[in-house]
Amino acid sequence: IIDAKFQTFGCASAIASSSALTEMIKGLTVDEAARITNDNIAEYLGGLPKEKMHCSVMGRDALEKAIANYRGEPDKKIEGEIVCECFGVTDMDIRRAVVENTLKTVEDVTDFVKAGGGCGNCHEKIVEIINSVYVERKPEEKKAQAMTNIQKIRMIEDVLDNEIKPVLKKDGGNVELVDLEGNIVLVKLRGACANCQRSQVTVKNFIENKIRELVAPELVVMEEKSDENCIC
Repeated sequence: IIDAKFQTFGCASAIASSSALTEMIKGLTVDEAARITNDNIAEYLGGLPKEKMHCSVMGRDALEKAIANYRGEPDKKIEGEIVCECFGVTDMDIRRAVVENTLKTVEDVTDFVKAGGGCGNCHEKIVEIINSVYVERKPEEKKAQAMTNIQKIRMIEDVLDNEIKPVLKKDGGNVELVDLEGNIVLVKLRGACANCQRSQVTVKNFIENKIRELVAPELVVMEEKSDENCIC
């Protein structure tokens, strides 16, 4: 991605989120850009007010549509059932927001996707969706809590070997596990771009997301800076 621009008629937070997103994706591949989440946008800005988090979600959604347009993919049909008639938000939209951002109340959902911010008739349905997500998560959380450090390390190494290293090696890069301290996963990037500014994008948007998905959602990946010279 050589350049990216945006157009928005929203508030200052919408402008800030859109501007941040266009800066974040410059220099990335399309696949790398597609992994950016609304949390990544908010973190890039140093945080957003809770009631303005929907601005980062709108930015993420706009990026997904732009990538689909670039790839020549047809417009996605609305998935799921409309829950919030006032803002046209589906149960799938709400579920995704709850899962990705650990939302627990109707107010949280309204802040992120606006659902429930109008007449209020959908509040009961939103509560049902939130509850269903956490009922599904309980077995996974118990499993994660039961893991020892050694088990976590083995799972992390397995994810690195099978899911992450093959992707990085395509661009001349690599990664190794340095240590696990509590929920902090310390890694070192090797090869191409090990010391470049983009390394943080790789660590947070790719490595951390994949480890959280396949090992435990509470893990945080941090990079141990390499002494190698950047060759990119």
